[in-house]
Amino acid sequence: MSSSSSTGRTPHRRVRQRIPGAYRLVRTPPVPVDPPELDAAQHGVVDHGTGPLLVLAGPGTGKTTTLVESVARRVARGTDPERILVLTFSRKAAVELRDRMAVRLGGRRGPQATTFHSFCYALIRAHQEADLFTEPLRLLSGPEQDVAVRDLLAGQLVLEREGRGRVRWPDELRACLTTRGFADEVRAVLARSRELGLGPDSLAAFARRTGRPDWSAAASFLAEYLDVLDMQGVLDYAELVHRAVLLAGRREVAERLVAQYDAVFVDEYQDTDPAQVRLLGALAGQGRTLVAFGDPDQSIYAFRGADVNGILDFPYAFPRADGRPAPVAVLGTSRRSGAKLLDATRLLTRRMPLTRLPAAKVQAHREPVPVRKGGQVETYTFPTPSTELDNIADILRRAHLEDGIPWNDMAVLVRAGGRTIPSIRRALTSAGVPLEVDGDDVPLRHEPAVSPLLTALRAVAEAALRPQSEPEEEVPGDDAPDQAEPDHGLPEPDATEHDMPGDDAPLEVASEPLASDQPASEQPASEQDAQGVAPPGAVGWLDVETALALLSSPLGGMDAADLRR
Repeated sequence: MSSSSSTGRTPHRRVRQRIPGAYRLVRTPPVPVDPPELDAAQHGVVDHGTGPLLVLAGPGTGKTTTLVESVARRVARGTDPERILVLTFSRKAAVELRDRMAVRLGGRRGPQATTFHSFCYALIRAHQEADLFTEPLRLLSGPEQDVAVRDLLAGQLVLEREGRGRVRWPDELRACLTTRGFADEVRAVLARSRELGLGPDSLAAFARRTGRPDWSAAASFLAEYLDVLDMQGVLDYAELVHRAVLLAGRREVAERLVAQYDAVFVDEYQDTDPAQVRLLGALAGQGRTLVAFGDPDQSIYAFRGADVNGILDFPYAFPRADGRPAPVAVLGTSRRSGAKLLDATRLLTRRMPLTRLPAAKVQAHREPVPVRKGGQVETYTFPTPSTELDNIADILRRAHLEDGIPWNDMAVLVRAGGRTIPSIRRALTSAGVPLEVDGDDVPLRHEPAVSPLLTALRAVAEAALRPQSEPEEEVPGDDAPDQAEPDHGLPEPDATEHDMPGDDAPLEVASEPLASDQPASEQPASEQDAQGVAPPGAVGWLDVETALALLSSPLGGMDAADLRR
């Protein structure tokens, strides 16, 4: 018997002494939240029992509130939160839903609220074969996928010259292989193909039926692209959903998914693509409980693969257990927009028919009852984009100075953020209008603090990769005319002096006379570098536009007056 067991004593628990004036974390119980007041249409959705249901909900009609209350009602009836799945399209929306459900449930454990891609990744990881994949699959980001596609396209020309190319692009497209626009088009074709469930063989068969050699080349490129992804152990987002759909189609996996969830809720259903609709069919098809919230008039992500036909075909794609089409509910009370604004939107939606949904439901959806009056809609047209920006700045300034509207109560919406926001930012800043741009709307490479740094790195990298020209054999003698050095009134650099070129000439680096009598071309390279002599081929490595951009950026710190001098 050990000494510790023979004593029979338990060690005394050390009591931490409280330090006077120190802070102490106290867990406070969740504050009960009163349920919100719902209208009759919202009560009808919340009280929905089993089976599929499509909820048409415009902006400001209480869609998210109704979804949260539907989940809370099922939990109150005794449904295990783990058997409820809530799917949405962005991480921000998923976090918001989780927070709102946690508050509504009084701090109790809530159901799983996640994005489609996160759910697909978890599904694939749960059934991933450990022998084939020792490391977890990694998702390619958008920029990483863009680089991968561009590298593969650029390598096609090299493989063709070596006689090892498998992809035969048409002659009229070969000159486009190294362009960014063509790479974006190819990337979109790859994504749409996988969203439609098409593989290389199906795409090649389609190319043969239609007699399109470009589609045949795209099919071969898709096969090569997928091989490269498998070899690297990575997936893009379209391939992630496609493989999750294939996995959910297996009988044993489908049975497990059906038994795992009693109800599935989908937010922003109008943004689904065909692959996600097939995934929902495996999760909650055949008359099971699937409640989808959406607005076909807000389907604006077609460039990302979203298909409005998903919400239009919902009643027939997800019928009830007895075969009848799924019912359609409408949230018809607008709590956000004024009456005049709703009248203006009604004039626009009349030109967008929705023929596959019940006519009475579409009419109720597009004619919501406003809670408050007011609102104003004005339309302006301008001859040039610059005139438009100047008038936008003028309208904002007048609203703030004359009407007293705070700056944070104004917003400027644009259609294409990457192309439009930089010009709007410059125009409003010049007009003295303070602004804040959402970080999601501006790519990182376009941020004012990042763009000049990338420009400088790109200039140095391109100069380092540029092949150096051969030095000239003839060396000027002592009688060669001395190069006149311009006097800019600035301290002279140690080894080099930059001549200011004209508008069309590139910047050149002129070498200073060496302290030694030996010509620069006859000195060792290391000695040239030590004395600051530009190597052969370095002349003209920086163009005027790049130089001006760097000098006027925060890196250079020069203003327009400095550049003129």
